[in-house]
Amino acid sequence: MPARGRAWTAPAKLQAVITTAALSEIDKNAWCREHGIYPAELEQWCTSATTALAEPQDARASPKVTSKDRKRIKDLERELLRKDRALAETAALLVLSKKVAAIYHWGEDA
Repeated sequence: MPARGRAWTAPAKLQAVITTAALSEIDKNAWCREHGIYPAELEQWCTSATTALAEPQDARASPKVTSKDRKRIKDLERELLRKDRALAETAALLVLSKKVAAIYHWGEDA
């Protein structure tokens, strides 16, 4: 088992939750001290595991929703590209207008 300061993998966390599920509070605290984790961490892992297993169908996106999301992403990317091009064109026109103004007023300062 990993010690304090090292990352716990998902399988190791699940194994810790399973191992300590039937232990009393005193034994669970002793187990946590032995393995270098806080009881609150163990409780959080238990909650995460329970939540993940509660309603797996709700967590998955339906194919219809997925295709709608893909279409929306594609539309947003197309819109972003159009706006990027418009911004680049506007910046180019601004630079050109400044150059024309500089050429027009070139001889006036002398």
